Amino acid sequence: MPDPVPTTDHLIADLSTGERARLGSGRDFWSTEPVGAIASISLSDGPHGLRYQDPAHSGDALGIGPSIPATCFPPAVGLGQSWDPGLAARVGAAIGREAQAAGVRIVLGPGINIKRDPRCGRNFEYYSEDPHLTAALATAWVRGLQEQGVGAALKHFAANNAEFDRMRSSSDIDPRPLREIYLRAFQRVVTDAAPWTVMCSYNKINGVYASQNRWLLTEVLRGEWGFDGVVVSDWGAVDDRVAAVAAGLDLTMPGPDDGGDRRLVAAVDDGSLPGSVLATAAGRMAALASKAAGNARPETRWDIDEHHALARSVAARCAVLLKNDHAVLPLEPRGTIAVIGEFATEPRYQGGGSSHVNAARVDIPLDEIRALAGAATVTHARGFDTGNPAAGSELRARAVDTAAGADIAVLFLGLAAAQESEGFDRDHIEIPADQVELLTAVRAVQSRVVVVLAHGGVLRLAPIADAADAVLDTALLGQAGGGAVADLLFGIAEPSGRLTETVPVRLTDVPAYDNFPGENGHVRYGEGIFVGYRWYDRRELAVTFPFGHGLSYTTFEYAGAQASADAEGVTVTVRITNTGERPGREVVQVYRGLDSSGVLRAPRELCGFATVALEPGATEEVTVTTSRDEFAYWNDAARRRVVEGGEYTLQVGSSSRDIRARATVTLAGDAVALPLTRESSLAEVLAHPVAGPELSERLQPLLGDSGSADADLGIDMARMVASIPIGRLALNFGLMTAAELNEFLNRADTGAAATGSARP
Repeated sequence: MPDPVPTTDHLIADLSTGERARLGSGRDFWSTEPVGAIASISLSDGPHGLRYQDPAHSGDALGIGPSIPATCFPPAVGLGQSWDPGLAARVGAAIGREAQAAGVRIVLGPGINIKRDPRCGRNFEYYSEDPHLTAALATAWVRGLQEQGVGAALKHFAANNAEFDRMRSSSDIDPRPLREIYLRAFQRVVTDAAPWTVMCSYNKINGVYASQNRWLLTEVLRGEWGFDGVVVSDWGAVDDRVAAVAAGLDLTMPGPDDGGDRRLVAAVDDGSLPGSVLATAAGRMAALASKAAGNARPETRWDIDEHHALARSVAARCAVLLKNDHAVLPLEPRGTIAVIGEFATEPRYQGGGSSHVNAARVDIPLDEIRALAGAATVTHARGFDTGNPAAGSELRARAVDTAAGADIAVLFLGLAAAQESEGFDRDHIEIPADQVELLTAVRAVQSRVVVVLAHGGVLRLAPIADAADAVLDTALLGQAGGGAVADLLFGIAEPSGRLTETVPVRLTDVPAYDNFPGENGHVRYGEGIFVGYRWYDRRELAVTFPFGHGLSYTTFEYAGAQASADAEGVTVTVRITNTGERPGREVVQVYRGLDSSGVLRAPRELCGFATVALEPGATEEVTVTTSRDEFAYWNDAARRRVVEGGEYTLQVGSSSRDIRARATVTLAGDAVALPLTRESSLAEVLAHPVAGPELSERLQPLLGDSGSADADLGIDMARMVASIPIGRLALNFGLMTAAELNEFLNRADTGAAATGSARP
């Protein structure tokens, strides 16, 4: 475990204002300023592998030059599909070891923004469309990294869900979706894993730059969640450094920023920025530098072969078998196997942009397939060329001939690096047309067709699913993906990945379709809490493949689901049996639903999951425990998360659309004491434990006797006036004088506070 943080007050006590300012700016692109006894800190990109430029050899002012060789693990789009926090922790730990060996103290990752729209160019760096799954994986990754004595930089805080105009655009989000969807994973990772740093995003949130957003950086992150680390800017995100420091930003990157240092000093001198605020930021930087130095392990070494083997085993867990008609997979090591596609020899295994890793080694899928083919003959045709569409017709003809002479064809399709990357969003989610034409032509001459997909963002897969017998979706699998795919195709490894995003039938079905990527500097998050599967399930829209979907080479049966609750949360148990003839791993997903809810909800929301590995015929009871807080929603009036009382249905299955078992559990609701005002509606006042009974007596003469002939009229009247503010009802209809109304409201709030009563 990392060493405790020593007291650092003495390190900044004698520093001048100028020196304190310098602590909060970079020395260069990848390191901070050393000041006095406070050492410089080296930082590096690295959500899925270290991208570190050794300053002694290849460092440059823009950070775009070559980086040292490092293991390229599956990016988050792939790693997320493992649904395996333990695996994420192992990846984080391996990256931590490589960082220690390179002298890197902070790794810029993980990226945990929600995949709001499949067109976002940076979705390959993010885990999921669901905050619960994202939080579970990212928490494990951060713990794995930081146990190696290297700090994480949790990013991009917050609501960075598009690349278009990302350095100016405002993400305009209502409180409930902001809290439940876009901040939830950050909250969980901060409170459960204590990352050393949090990186604020480029964009504005409801009109205020994240780097200058005091509500976000100080009130929420530090005040509500208890974060005590350093807030660092994304590179180039700071518009006004004085305003940023005042809001809670500690470190502006990259550097140097001599002008910003001078403006901070001037602001302190003229009193526009309290000196204590700058001192606090400097103290946090001193504490981080001290923690980094105390956890340095210069003796650390890592083994290339060992890390490559880990990358291969991880990648095998991340691929998703979307379809496997007629059990065409796994392949038999005999006959003739036609391998077709550019990506079979030039694999697409990571995303483009700042996270691009200089991979220490890269497996070539075609070579790995041949190595495992046994007695089979493996032929190959390029089929298409992403860099030269003009060659398409000739390449397709050769591929068709190759496929026609084989017993089975395996096509490697997907998106090239130039077709998706950080820095721009996609305009559509279509597979390149020449690849669809290739698949159609191959299918015409070959009755057994397998497609292996590589891509960072969701694609419209209906044309692929319709034409292929089997579809193996690899997303992006890192440097060892070629070997992992070969292992999966031949059944040496069992497919067990699950989708972390819904695959829509068409782009126009996407929740954010009309509000992406925004216009006039604003993106309206009009879909609210209905992101991803929540949207499709709420509207009962058809999808090509649902969230959580994934097949294996065996089958599983669910039985005997039970649920129980205590003060800490809910426990769900279910018996899982491997009913097939091969070993396999099942991902057991638990969704919660509340039909009687008084607030808008999706039919089901992921609240827990677990994995179980079973031999053929074996049965195991799987337990999924989820905290009570996972059943809460954001109550904006109360300004906190609230558990609504009622009978919840726990839906247990293998995707959001494949529910195999159900159980129910009753939860008591949280007490929510909301002050009554003249603007409170009649319905809200009647629901109040103190004011309600008194007001009912006053209203009785108006509503009449429920047993009379006018009972229906009385009920209709009650419903009609339920939304009228109590102030207008009381004063306009002569129920109370202004003084009596004030006394009534004060009496209600005093009584509720004294008894601890509250409205649910």
